[in-house]
Amino acid sequence: MIHAYTWPTSNGKKLHIMLAECDLAYTIQPIDIGAGDQHQPDFLDICPNGKIPAIVDDDGPDGVPISIFESGAILIYLANKNGSLLPSASEDPRGHYNVLQWLMFQVGGVGPMLGQNHHFDHYAPEKIPYAIDRYVNETARLYGVIDRRLRDSAYLAGDNYTIADIATFPWMINHKVQRQNLNDFPNLKRWYNTIANRPAVQEGLMILSNKQRREPLTSEQHANYFGQSPTRHTK
Repeated sequence: MIHAYTWPTSNGKKLHIMLAECDLAYTIQPIDIGAGDQHQPDFLDICPNGKIPAIVDDDGPDGVPISIFESGAILIYLANKNGSLLPSASEDPRGHYNVLQWLMFQVGGVGPMLGQNHHFDHYAPEKIPYAIDRYVNETARLYGVIDRRLRDSAYLAGDNYTIADIATFPWMINHKVQRQNLNDFPNLKRWYNTIANRPAVQEGLMILSNKQRREPLTSEQHANYFGQSPTRHTK
């Protein structure tokens, strides 16, 4: 049994979609990051970084439970466990590493840069035009990288849908918030619509959808989202 510790953020939705795509039994353990659940000792034992998502697999590789944090690592683990969405390194090494490079592109580029776009344009207490322009422009650049890749490829890593697509798609959902128009990126738009229409993706997006934040953050929620837990980090 996979126990998923998560919340409906872009990174959380990666895990939700992956669980829906895989033939693995799972439970959902909500971690309300607005309430500060991610700073609680029990969760920090699973994820020392205090960020969702994380998983605990009762049946680890050696039959002993294992916990894994960081969304990219979780997708790789679940793909290997399920035997899908990531080519075997031994049977198709080129395909394997092609998927991994596009997964790392999301983890190291798309997620952090689009996250800064969200933060400075919508959450920062002070509006800093330089920062807003910097990250909106970088978002557009990354959209362009994806669009050019998809000009000659059905999916990010080639002809087949993989964890690279699962990792990237949730970050594109908020394209309007990021000040991006999908019509400016026709290949990305085609890819986006193809993935959005997958039944498992629609199922995954329903996980914890009733917890999706729709109101402005309170000061306490803002501190929990972007600050540090006062009980664990003050000296």
